[in-house]
Amino acid sequence: MKHLQDAYIVAATRTPIGKSHKGYFKHTRPDDLLAHVLRAALAQVPNLDPATIEDVICGCAIPEAQQGLNVARIGAVLAGLPKSVGGITVNRFCASGLSAVQMAADRIRVGESDVMIAAGVESMSMVPMMGNSPSLSPSIFADTNNVDDYGIAYGMGLTAEKVAQQWKVTREAQDAFALQSHQRALKAQAAGEFTDEITPVEVTQRELDLASGEVRVSTRTVTLDEGARPDTSMEGLAKLKPAFAIPRRADGTPTGLGSVTAGNSSQTSDGAGALILASEAAVKRFGLTPLARFVSYASRGVPPHIMGIGPVEAIPAALKAAGIRQDDLDWIELNEAFAAQSLAVMNTLGLDPAKVNPIGGAIALGHPLGATGAIRSATVVHALRRHNKRYGMVTMCVGMGQGAAGIFERV
Repeated sequence: MKHLQDAYIVAATRTPIGKSHKGYFKHTRPDDLLAHVLRAALAQVPNLDPATIEDVICGCAIPEAQQGLNVARIGAVLAGLPKSVGGITVNRFCASGLSAVQMAADRIRVGESDVMIAAGVESMSMVPMMGNSPSLSPSIFADTNNVDDYGIAYGMGLTAEKVAQQWKVTREAQDAFALQSHQRALKAQAAGEFTDEITPVEVTQRELDLASGEVRVSTRTVTLDEGARPDTSMEGLAKLKPAFAIPRRADGTPTGLGSVTAGNSSQTSDGAGALILASEAAVKRFGLTPLARFVSYASRGVPPHIMGIGPVEAIPAALKAAGIRQDDLDWIELNEAFAAQSLAVMNTLGLDPAKVNPIGGAIALGHPLGATGAIRSATVVHALRRHNKRYGMVTMCVGMGQGAAGIFERV
């Protein structure tokens, strides 16, 4: 059997994450965001001949409208990459960006490519959560007793309520976890923790002056994630009402008030991330400096109505493939889709809270769906180097009942 070769990350960057609808990028097209990070990633490796890049693999959870028509190829063209560089868009919902990294790495590991780009992009401002015209198979609803088996039909928030109930995660624990996410993110921003991984974006704003009838054009450069709130408190979080319908038992009777709120859930967001991966031969040929080695990846399925527990199945599989123990992990980027599922995963696997999202997670920083895996991969690659750690992991739950995990090693 042919021996797998190593795939190295030689560049990794991302945009700041903006709040959807009212934030930085509410008027910025996702294909433009993608092109921006592709150019920024290439700027990190000036010695690399772009013509040697075989493909751009880009994750996107809702690949339609402004981020449709194969946004990977569109982004590559907009970024000025040689026309010989291909582009393919992949969709594993929230793990789309991480799957893009895995697919790019695998092409190199099996010897079919020497240089690949993995990316992710999502604009939740321009493309809504379910898309512009969602159409679920009627078969899902043919037997109403089975509706719970379809997480996307049931609703992401209600899957979090299911997890909170089954794994006994209290409202107070969820709110405390959310507060910690904001506090860690704010502390990290103040310390410059995100500087290496973020590429600033210049945003143009146009406002109509009703008095003069003139359109005022202004620009500003954004450098930090927009979601972290210094005014977050346990008291404020406790005042928020449950955001989703009250879960009911099989007989239709209510189980009590829900515990999942807007405050202990991830923020809908806009953003993009990109990584360049290279073989050892390409590293030597172009004099590149590897930032990390891609070690392993695993995805696993779980019942869709408890989709948030997916990492419980994916993490052990990724660790087995990497040949390391859970205790060997130094840094864990566990996507905070909801505090309920994050705590359920941590408690079930016994993850060290100090190693999980040390600089905040999606509750504070935001979760631009298909971009998040690429964004958090950039985070872990730079964090390992900044803090002189060896192994890092990116993991997340996935709509319709999946979990994914990818492991990186600093070199």
